[in-house]
Amino acid sequence: MNTDRSFIVLLAATAATWFIGESGAAGAAAMTATLVLMLAKGRLVVLDFMGLRAVRGYWRLLLPGWLLFVAIVIALAFRLGHST
Repeated sequence: MNTDRSFIVLLAATAATWFIGESGAAGAAAMTATLVLMLAKGRLVVLDFMGLRAVRGYWRLLLPGWLLFVAIVIALAFRLGHST
């Protein structure tokens, strides 16, 4: 995906995230949607704006993997906070 298209997708995903927050949405569905958008946006930034789309191996796996790790930790914290 070229940078211009990525930028448009990032703007749309940011607008969707803003809408979720401003609409007062809460609960697991809102949190899941927000995390999925965060992962998509982060992946686009890492691959296109940091220039890692053409890189093979370690860095291309490490940075999106870190985003996934952060999303899992946030989801677990949300789940644990709602289980009591």
